[in-house]
Amino acid sequence: MKKLILLPLLLLLISCYDGERNCKDFKTGKFKFEHTVDGVKKTTVFERNDSIEIETYEGKTDTASVRWISDCEYVLVKLHPKNKAEEKAINMKILTTTKDSYTFEFGMIGSDTKQRGTVTKISD
Repeated sequence: MKKLILLPLLLLLISCYDGERNCKDFKTGKFKFEHTVDGVKKTTVFERNDSIEIETYEGKTDTASVRWISDCEYVLVKLHPKNKAEEKAINMKILTTTKDSYTFEFGMIGSDTKQRGTVTKISD
């Protein structure tokens, strides 16, 4: 009987666990984001200060403005969009952090479709 009482209590404690979030450590610096496209591993490298993010992907560099909503959430807007899709702002939300990486969720503002990824900090 005691086991039946402890099990729901244990499940409740585990479900309330919120991952570590030291988002301020990731507001600025140089970062790497690795992802897979059609089975091929791709790498994006970007450098961010408080208000600008400069991204390099497949030899092409792009710049976006950064507007922080909170310590763990910001909005990216490309400064030189090449098409209508690039004109849309992207909401970025840091979900958890470790010493040198963070897991985030992102999607176009106004869209319910979200994706997740992990970014590694290369340098301050």
